[in-house]
Amino acid sequence: MTTALRPSAARERLLRTASETFYAEGIRGVGVDRVISGAGVTRATFYRHFPGKDDLVVAYLTAVHSAVRERVGAVPATAERAAGWLRAFAEGIGDELCGRAFRGCPFINAAAEFPDPEHPVHRAVLAHRRWLDETVRRAFAVAGHPAPSDAARRFLMLRDGAMVAGYLADPRTARATLIAAVEDLLAAA
Repeated sequence: MTTALRPSAARERLLRTASETFYAEGIRGVGVDRVISGAGVTRATFYRHFPGKDDLVVAYLTAVHSAVRERVGAVPATAERAAGWLRAFAEGIGDELCGRAFRGCPFINAAAEFPDPEHPVHRAVLAHRRWLDETVRRAFAVAGHPAPSDAARRFLMLRDGAMVAGYLADPRTARATLIAAVEDLLAAA
């Protein structure tokens, strides 16, 4: 009988601590020692799980990506349900903007801190963006939009703008604007 390996509790604590501090304070502003201390592990334990900080940052972004994918689920197969999926996705983003501890999009934040397109952190951001673009494009295509690629690009621009406006301005206004703009995009379907 084969038993699936469970994730290490120490690795999970390291990821949880990194996620909380990276998101709240910025990635470059948080050192490995701070993550180690916050997770209550030794330096050797950290390096057993992550060869370096960049690997931890990529694992953090990968975990955020997985959580987003799980939260939004698969694009439904019917036009009406795909349009509903897009609405729910926009509403979920809007709800996130209005959260107490909202500090912007973790991917946009990471891209700002790691602008080199060859850096592993930047590549993790781009992988998330590709998935996001492909998924939203597929949803617009299923919903019957005549130009799903164009609609997906607009949706992503709206999302990015809402993420920034939700942090820098009134999050309720950013939420309402995003939802209304997505309705405009769906009206063309």
